[in-house]
Amino acid sequence: MRKFIVYTLYTLSLLVIACACSDDIDIKQDYEFEVTHLPVQSKIKEGETAEIRFQLVRSGTWEDTKFYMRYFQSSGKGELKTADGMVFLPNDLYEMPEETFRLYYTSGSSDQQVIDLYFLDNFGKMCTLSFSFSNENDNEEDEDEED
Repeated sequence: MRKFIVYTLYTLSLLVIACACSDDIDIKQDYEFEVTHLPVQSKIKEGETAEIRFQLVRSGTWEDTKFYMRYFQSSGKGELKTADGMVFLPNDLYEMPEETFRLYYTSGSSDQQVIDLYFLDNFGKMCTLSFSFSNENDNEEDEDEED
């Protein structure tokens, strides 16, 4: 009698486990993300380079997720490149090197400069950052003119 009860409980346990499994499991792959950065200087001279440090922050992880970035310079003139010297072309899509990385912006003019960075994943989610640089000499020139 005791063996019968044990076998019955064992069989019922297997049935519960088998019925609990479902082929319709929904695995989340497209998690939200954002890209943060450390403070960046806002004044820059022509020919001077500003370092921008980035960190990808994910709300979850799916190992097959790929992250990309592109940039657009809406005003001014300059150059954006990686630590190893690769120069970005505006509007071209590049795979992000790592989750923590640095980019370097070199001013190419004495005018106001604005760059917009677009970060995307392979699921279509996107976040945007914008950086504005002004000529470091603007205030100095104004002061010199007053003297």
